[in-house]
Amino acid sequence: MSATTSITRAERITNLDTVRGVATLGILVMNAVSFALPEAAYFNLDAAGSDTWLDMFIGVAGEIFIDQKTMALFSLLFGVGVVVFAERAEAKGRHATRLSLWRNVLLLVMGVAHSLVWDGDILSVYAICSVVLLMVYKRSPRALLVAGVALVLSSAVFAAIAQTQIDASGDGLGTYWFVDGGPIGDAAGLFLISDFFLRALGMMLVGVALFRFEIVQGQRPASYYRRMVRLGLGVGLPIAAAGVALQFSFDWGPEISLIGEAPNTLATIPVALGYLGLITLWNQREDTAVHHRVRAVGRMALTNYLAHTALGITLFRLILDRGDASRTAIAAFIVCVWAVQLWWSTQWLQRFRFGPLEWAWRCATYRSLQPLRRAGAPELRPS
Repeated sequence: MSATTSITRAERITNLDTVRGVATLGILVMNAVSFALPEAAYFNLDAAGSDTWLDMFIGVAGEIFIDQKTMALFSLLFGVGVVVFAERAEAKGRHATRLSLWRNVLLLVMGVAHSLVWDGDILSVYAICSVVLLMVYKRSPRALLVAGVALVLSSAVFAAIAQTQIDASGDGLGTYWFVDGGPIGDAAGLFLISDFFLRALGMMLVGVALFRFEIVQGQRPASYYRRMVRLGLGVGLPIAAAGVALQFSFDWGPEISLIGEAPNTLATIPVALGYLGLITLWNQREDTAVHHRVRAVGRMALTNYLAHTALGITLFRLILDRGDASRTAIAAFIVCVWAVQLWWSTQWLQRFRFGPLEWAWRCATYRSLQPLRRAGAPELRPS
């Protein structure tokens, strides 16, 4: 097999596709809020979009069950992808590190372009973190796991430190916490940047460790994943809920703006592992059409992730005015996008080997035109 040949269906690890598919769909729940509402509403549920009890219920549920957790799964799988690519390239006689770095330079370019449209881009963060990952991924899985957990947890510590630098009036929080706030000050700004990178790199390292332990592939017994679900969700969800309760108790005041995020950060790893166990148990069941559709979304994660932005920005900022939508309306948008992507990802992959952006990234990585259409696939004719 040549270095540029795509892996066969038999070589695919379906659990990775399934987890990635769920994570891709789940990350829209986080991102759609920032497409539609002012920046502060992403962090402060009381800032905007919560006009009714249903809006607030949706916001709280998102904070407890989704926020940070689906990004953690997304980051975890990205770390696995970086290592799988490097190891396969090395096995085929390619200069794995050089090729991987070039691949992620291309991702950085995509991320920078994406950030010109929307400031919540994660691709550029992943591209930068991948350099560190390529330097350390051959370390022992235990060392990677400890380092990854330490990085994620350190973000909660930095939140507590940064909070001490915030005046009780909220001066310096700017648009992070207030809809009409001014520029974000140094303390809050440094925390936000460090939080982004620490959680992303930390979960990438955790992902590689779980890959080495053959956990993320779904190769452990079902009883192992059931324990993951019980422990992960049993520990993590109460911590996340306690964080929201803490913010409510302070009436979403600025004195809790940064430290109030710490419980959610502490809950991220156990909840993400609980979700990983839950998804794996579902993936181990007999295949259904839903399994295939979710995996298709995962195999086209880059295309679907960027499609989220295209759809969200078009609807909430070009057609509507940013800030006009409620959290309930955003939830309806999310469900509609899920339905479209579950349908179109399957339709596309029945005809083509890769998603359109995955294919373009692959061509640019190898600097050659890669096969796209599946043998025997029907021609797509314009209607």
